[in-house]
Amino acid sequence: MFMDNKSFNENSTEDIVERYRADVKSLVPYLSWLESHAGKASGISETYGGERLSGSISFPVYDSTLLAFVKQAQRTKLIDRNYVYVYSRNHLKTAEDELKFIEKAEIKDMDDLAGILSKYILTGMTKGTVWSEGVQNKVLYSVVAKMQELIHFWGQEKPVRS
Repeated sequence: MFMDNKSFNENSTEDIVERYRADVKSLVPYLSWLESHAGKASGISETYGGERLSGSISFPVYDSTLLAFVKQAQRTKLIDRNYVYVYSRNHLKTAEDELKFIEKAEIKDMDDLAGILSKYILTGMTKGTVWSEGVQNKVLYSVVAKMQELIHFWGQEKPVRS
């Protein structure tokens, strides 16, 4: 049976690096903003409710950089609606669990790192505070920085031995 090169090398280190390189690179410009806002209650510049009338609701007004980051993340192939399986498989329940997982992640964990990013991006679309929480608890910064670090390390040309 004939096997083409692509299916033979699927999920190899080189395949993982190539699959994620462009999408991660598109999020890297936001790292400095994410890092500078980590630990602060930020991302929502204000809550707009106009004149408070009975029965009126307020809604968050997001920082433009945070919104640009979210929109860019949504345009990537990193977002996976099945992120829930990443959380159950890795027993992730809190931001501390997420940060510990991110810190120890290897190149083979790139799908799971994308799952963590997915949780924040997708959940934030329906729950207003999640994007800001991801900035404040440093998970969004950490996951993008770790993905960049892994791609940089494993994407370098390997020396050829004779």
